[in-house]
Amino acid sequence: MTPPTTDSDAKVVEGSDGMLLEIDGRIVPNYDATIVPFEEGDVVTGRVVRIDKDEVLVDIGYKSEGVIPSGELSIRKSVDTSEEVELGEEVDALVLTKEDQDGRLILSKKRARFERAWRRIEAAAESGEPVIGAVIEVVKGGLIIDLGVRGFLPASLVDIRRVPNLDEYLGQNIQCKVIELNRSRNNVVLSRRAVLEEERKEQRQAILERLQPGLIIEGQISNIVDFGAFVDLDGIDGLIHISELSWSHVNHPSEILSIGDTVQVKVLDIDRDRQRISLGLKQTQEDPWQRVVDTYNVGDELEGTVTKVVAFGAFVEILEGVEGLVHISELAQQHVENPREIVQPGDDVKVKILEIDSERRRLSLSIKRVEGQVLPRRELTDTADVENVPELGLSEDVFAAQSPDEAPVLEPVIEADVTEVEPPDAPAEPADEATTDEPAAEAPAEPADEAPAEEPAAEAEPAADEEDEQPS
Repeated sequence: MTPPTTDSDAKVVEGSDGMLLEIDGRIVPNYDATIVPFEEGDVVTGRVVRIDKDEVLVDIGYKSEGVIPSGELSIRKSVDTSEEVELGEEVDALVLTKEDQDGRLILSKKRARFERAWRRIEAAAESGEPVIGAVIEVVKGGLIIDLGVRGFLPASLVDIRRVPNLDEYLGQNIQCKVIELNRSRNNVVLSRRAVLEEERKEQRQAILERLQPGLIIEGQISNIVDFGAFVDLDGIDGLIHISELSWSHVNHPSEILSIGDTVQVKVLDIDRDRQRISLGLKQTQEDPWQRVVDTYNVGDELEGTVTKVVAFGAFVEILEGVEGLVHISELAQQHVENPREIVQPGDDVKVKILEIDSERRRLSLSIKRVEGQVLPRRELTDTADVENVPELGLSEDVFAAQSPDEAPVLEPVIEADVTEVEPPDAPAEPADEATTDEPAAEAPAEPADEAPAEEPAAEAEPAADEEDEQPS
């Protein structure tokens, strides 16, 4: 009887890659060569041969197909098997069980990715290289990124600026840097902002080298704060200070700008060491003050609107963005205790130009010197609502001079410690100016039964220690 053929009698057919054997002169298939040796925990490669609702079958060259349950396909919480794999697709899977109680080979696609992903993420964290993943969830406080591992991207690190709606990133592939890694807790924290800032670093330097003071450039409003607005200049932000937004007074930048607005701005100054750019918006607009200088002369009469009433007078806008001061002594022929007795914000009045100070951009006006204009006196019940705005340091001569037909008006001395009577046109004594916050004419009048005395120098220049500032 012929003994059975042993493996030692078999020879691999040359050029068959081990798939054919020669035994006793016969060529036979080498079935053992088609079975891939592996152990539990190994990562194997196979081809998808069937897709069911709750599982996927994969041929890995074993005696039976491997089974990947739907829960082992992806790290996503909700999985559609037909979206995760395609028939014929080659996939990597980790061997969970070589043979379960039903004799099936159980595999996991997500765990194979997990192991490989951790090695890749650890290498990226060490080298500083970015990783790429798809946004699969929007959660409280940020985004979940599929890297083969669930990576967390905090909302504050999604972009350089705050992102109001994180849903717009859902499904996008984004590039991030690994900033925190803990394998034992499966914790991966990412930052997209770090990638963007690194990209912009080179852009900022190029922009700084290109920009020069005086250039007019276009940008987009990126943020608005109390003291101004920031403009994105394609990679670097410049600041428009609130004082450079408009030729007229601005209470808050949001009155004239909104985030996202595209604006033309002028480069005012560049600090290249600190990478700071100062911008101006009003410099790209017509200066209304120049229109005043070119159009009007001292003595001209024109119409305006009262914009603000203060303790020492009222401001009147004669052109958009141009205001002049009507001193309290120029409101009416008679003595005025409170400017609101004569004018209120919003009143339309005629004014006469007394002085145009081009260098300091100051405009001195008069209401009482407009021929034929007499404003009625109002009865006030509350005098505490007059705005206490600093004096402006206007020319004393302008308000001290009376019109030729104006007769001196006698009023009681209004400061308790003043006993001298001064001529109407005489300026106030320096010592008196230094001890009062406002001209004497603005203090409460003495009772009517006291002896009359001449009016103190109400028209004199406001106190010297007040701020020299006036809205233009």
